[in-house]
Amino acid sequence: MSSKLGQFGAHLREIRIHLSQSSLKSKGTRDFLLRAYPGLKKQNPSLPILIREAEDVQAKAFARFAYGVERSISLEGLNDVDVETKLAALTANK
Repeated sequence: MSSKLGQFGAHLREIRIHLSQSSLKSKGTRDFLLRAYPGLKKQNPSLPILIREAEDVQAKAFARFAYGVERSISLEGLNDVDVETKLAALTANK
């Protein structure tokens, strides 16, 4: 299971990940999801983790927090470990 990500705090309302099904720039994001999604969902069963696949879309993650606050970060061209690091920073309570 993922070492940088685990159970998220109550401040986090939703995680959305956009990626391309075939682009090499989204490969790290696809690899991350294949490796870490089952464990993330097991540890956070009530948190919506939405995966949006589309042709030639930029790999990007969005985190929605309490009071409608939303942040996003590009995952374009990263490997799966870097995607995990970026997602951990994005979902941190700040």
